[in-house]
Amino acid sequence: MSTFGSGIFFDGLTSARHPVGVTLGADAVEISSPGGGVLAAWRFSEITPSATPKGVLRLGRTNSKDAVRLEVRDAALATELMARAKRLSRAGLTDRSTRYKVAVLGITAVVSLVASAIWGVPFLAGRLAPRLPVTVELRLGDAVDVQVRRMLGAGNSDRPFECGNEPGHAAGQAAFNKLMAALESASSLPMPVRAAVLRTPVANAIALPGGRVYLFNGLLAQAQSPDEVAGVLGHELGHLAHRDGTKSVLEAGGTSVLFGMLLGDFTGGGAAVTTAQIVLQSANSRDKEAAADKFGAELMSKLDADPSALAKMLQRLSGQRVQIPHFLLDHPDAEERSAAIAKVAPPAVSKPLLTTSEWVALKRICS
Repeated sequence: MSTFGSGIFFDGLTSARHPVGVTLGADAVEISSPGGGVLAAWRFSEITPSATPKGVLRLGRTNSKDAVRLEVRDAALATELMARAKRLSRAGLTDRSTRYKVAVLGITAVVSLVASAIWGVPFLAGRLAPRLPVTVELRLGDAVDVQVRRMLGAGNSDRPFECGNEPGHAAGQAAFNKLMAALESASSLPMPVRAAVLRTPVANAIALPGGRVYLFNGLLAQAQSPDEVAGVLGHELGHLAHRDGTKSVLEAGGTSVLFGMLLGDFTGGGAAVTTAQIVLQSANSRDKEAAADKFGAELMSKLDADPSALAKMLQRLSGQRVQIPHFLLDHPDAEERSAAIAKVAPPAVSKPLLTTSEWVALKRICS
C-alpha cells in the first residue's frame, strides 16, 4: 500500500522549484512530474533529513554531491514518510557536535553577510543587473509588485485599483494603451512593458523590475498635455532600459534578494517586502535620473513629439511643496535637468500623440 501526496523538488542543477507528486512505496519514495514522468526514486535507506523551518520536511540523499532535495509541506504525508523510513531521524541535527558546527557556521555567515553588505553587494549589483536573465527579473518584479500594491492601498476601496476598468472608461484606457504602445515600440526594451494608471492621489510614477510601469492618478491630474504624460512615461522606460530598479533592489535588498535569486524564491526572508519599500521610498541618484531624462527625451524625439515636455513639467512642479512628484524629491535642480533635456533637438514638425478627445478621455480615466 502506498501513500500519495505533493511536494517541491529541486534538481540540484538549477534554482527552479518543481511541483511534483510524491508516492511512498514499501521501501522507496518515488518523485514524479505533473505529467506522470518519474524524476527520481529514492530508497528510504539512502534518504537523510536536513535542518528545516517548522512545518517543512526537507530531504536529500546521503553522501550526494549535488544539491538535489525534496520538500514536503503536507503534514500527513511527512508523518507517513517518517514512519516508513526507519533510518530517518532528526536527532543528528541537534547533537552537541552539530550544534557547535552550526554556531561556528552561523558566526561565519554573519561576518560574511556584513562584509558583503558593505562591500560586495554594491559592487555586484551594478554588474549583475545588466546580465540578469529577463525571466529572473520578471519573477522578481512579480514578487515586488504584490507588495507595492499592498503598500499603496490596493483593495482598500470598492473601486478597481487600476483605472480604466470601469464602465465608461474604455476610451481613457484605449488612449493610455495607444500612448504606451507608441513609447514601447520606439524604446526597444528587452522585456514586455506592463503599464497601468493607478488610483492614488500621490503625484508619482514608478518603474518596477520586470517591466512594470505605473502612472499615479495624482501625477496625471498635474499634467497639462499628452506630451507631458508621455515624457514622464518615457523617463520611467529609461529606468527600465538601464535596469535601475533592479540595481537599486540588489544594492539595498542585499543578501536577501541575492539568496532569493539563488533559491528561486523571492518571497522568503522578507525580500519582496524590502524591495517594495526600496521602490516606494528611495530616490534614484542624480546620474540615474539624468540618464532616464535623456532616454525619455530621445524617445520623444523618435516619435516626433516634444522632448522638452518633461522639462516643462519639471520646472512647473519644482516649486510645489505639497504635490511634488517623488522622482523630484531629492533633485530640486529642475533648471539643470531641463537644460540637459533641451540638448535633445526637437523635431521639425511636432506630431500630437493623442487627439483632443483621447486626451480628455485619458484625463478622466480614474474619475
